[in-house]
Amino acid sequence: MNRKETQTALKSTNSLSQYDFEESSYMHRHLAGCENKTTYLKKAISPPKMSVGIVIPARNEEKNIKDIICRLRELGYDNILVIDGKSQDATSRIAEINGAKVVAQTGLGKGNAVRQALAEKYFDVDALVLMDADGSMAPEEVPLFVEALASGADVVKGSRFCKGGCTYDMTLTRRIGNELMMLGVNILFSTKYTDLCYGFAVLNKRAVEALAPKLQSNNFEIEAEIFIKAAQIGLEVKEVPSTEFKRKYGTSNLRAIRDGVSIFTRIFKEFLNSEMTDF
Repeated sequence: MNRKETQTALKSTNSLSQYDFEESSYMHRHLAGCENKTTYLKKAISPPKMSVGIVIPARNEEKNIKDIICRLRELGYDNILVIDGKSQDATSRIAEINGAKVVAQTGLGKGNAVRQALAEKYFDVDALVLMDADGSMAPEEVPLFVEALASGADVVKGSRFCKGGCTYDMTLTRRIGNELMMLGVNILFSTKYTDLCYGFAVLNKRAVEALAPKLQSNNFEIEAEIFIKAAQIGLEVKEVPSTEFKRKYGTSNLRAIRDGVSIFTRIFKEFLNSEMTDF
């Protein structure tokens, strides 16, 4: 299946939440190992010959994590790391049973988990993928991201709003906020991003080494900080279209007003720092 066919297949799926494993028992469905047969979309394309590691920050995602890990492994990705943010459920156990490595998060917040993953260098890989644990990001898109990285980029970021991308999970308030923040970043930092607050991304070794010591965010503002600083230090950033689906189970930890303020604050701080610091 080529890229165009893959995007068509993804778009024709109203939501991955429509699909479910055949087992009726919750414990059997989620504590059993990955099935040989899956009901999800098949591999899009063969990824370039690059070593790939997947990092998934997770907190209380026991009903979502198995699905993501199994689909990644079906695509041929076995270097999967779950950063467990002090989950009160079976997230860690389910992730381990299904083939992921699990490490405990030392701090709190998504940004802190991402920073930990970059700083600790759990994987020695050519491409480090960052993706969420809620099922909103399709593992089948990973080969497209890796392919873009192999073409010469340092950072490849998913965009829900460039041609070919879309979202099934954004309220009008969040859409307006994202547009305003993106516009501000593009003006202040001379970028041409079409999406900002979306954490599906792939980094090469150069990007990991350059960004790890510079990142400071602990929460959802981490995506904005990564993409701003990548541009500031001269990394080559490419966008690829991505489809964001609704979370399959549970409720989001994102709070539009609280986290929106944090992201705006981070953007402002980065601008002030850029005026005083020579990157």
